[in-house]
Amino acid sequence: MDVVDIKTAARDFGADPHSFYAALRATGPVHQVSGMAMVADTNWLVVGYEEARQALNHPDLLKDWRTSGMYPDLVATAAGSNMLESDPPHHTRLRRLVAREFTARRVEAMRPRVQRITDDLLDAMAARPERSADLIEALAFPLPMTVICELLGVPDLDRERFRQWSNAVVAPVAVDLHSTVQQQLSAYLADLIESKAKAPGDDLLSALIRTRDEDGDSLSPDELIGMAFLLLVAGHETTVNLISNGLRALLDHPAQLDALRADYDGLLGGAIEEMLRYDGPVQNATYRHAARDVELGGAVIPAGAVVFVSLAGADRDPERYPEPDTFDIHRAPQGHLAFGHGLHFCIGAPLARLEGRIALRGLLERFPDLARDDSGGPLEWLPGTLMHGTTHLPVRW
Repeated sequence: MDVVDIKTAARDFGADPHSFYAALRATGPVHQVSGMAMVADTNWLVVGYEEARQALNHPDLLKDWRTSGMYPDLVATAAGSNMLESDPPHHTRLRRLVAREFTARRVEAMRPRVQRITDDLLDAMAARPERSADLIEALAFPLPMTVICELLGVPDLDRERFRQWSNAVVAPVAVDLHSTVQQQLSAYLADLIESKAKAPGDDLLSALIRTRDEDGDSLSPDELIGMAFLLLVAGHETTVNLISNGLRALLDHPAQLDALRADYDGLLGGAIEEMLRYDGPVQNATYRHAARDVELGGAVIPAGAVVFVSLAGADRDPERYPEPDTFDIHRAPQGHLAFGHGLHFCIGAPLARLEGRIALRGLLERFPDLARDDSGGPLEWLPGTLMHGTTHLPVRW
């Protein structure tokens, strides 16, 4: 099997990774590629929908890098003691304990607060005399950051520091820098957890400190740090791009935008799902490694190999979605993989959907003539192959 180099095979990958995935998918669902990430020189990439579902839940494609033999000199941090970097039975135990507190009821109880935060941010936008703004700075970033910080009980003054740390975690930077950032974040979270243990509040982090399973099991200090780290980073990075990518899709498809404006109650839920399918925030799931040889889509992935699952590639597979490159809010996109599948399905998906619905409806209702602001210059795309979105989204009204 030939190795495909993203850097030479993909034209303008940041702006349009979908054409690259489509070209790969046309010749098969599983490929060897280079240029994916810092993990290995050559990786395996899954771009077919059915194969992606299998890979995301395959018992021999593991998430814990500590069992992979890679990075033998890298020191594990407490931030890495989270569900995303663990496998059963440890993952099963962590998820069960977190799910006891991060419930649908807790998310739904946040609806009024999410609405209030959104309204305040939209008020600030409306007060701008220039009638233009960067949507990411004005709404798409501060909304989920405020929500996740309030959910976890992170003090207001520390949110800008979290933004810098979080950006470093999801960016394609060197392994040692990732480790340094994780160490800094672990130290901060350790202090925060210690303070909450002494003076608990109504926030999720305080609840996770208190939670006990039926057999008395609870999260260890390192596991609490790991869960806080995961919820904080994943809880806002993905929603930023859900909101901004979703709005960009609507503005680029005026007929779809008009249809949504005419029937928010009937179409908004499905529109959010189509936004997630069409241009989801995470284009490739974080890597897995093969515990043994794995046959997938007619290819044999050798033991020890690094495997990436392209959520973006899978969600535009024509075998699963007719006319996959068409943005259609009337589509029934059930089963999309934007939040993953199987064991590691995103536990924060209900919160992301809630924020996306409230933010986009509020924005479109408040600014009925909202449009792209081309005077803001060309869009700049997020680097790397993990997230997909822009660094800024200039809009006017």
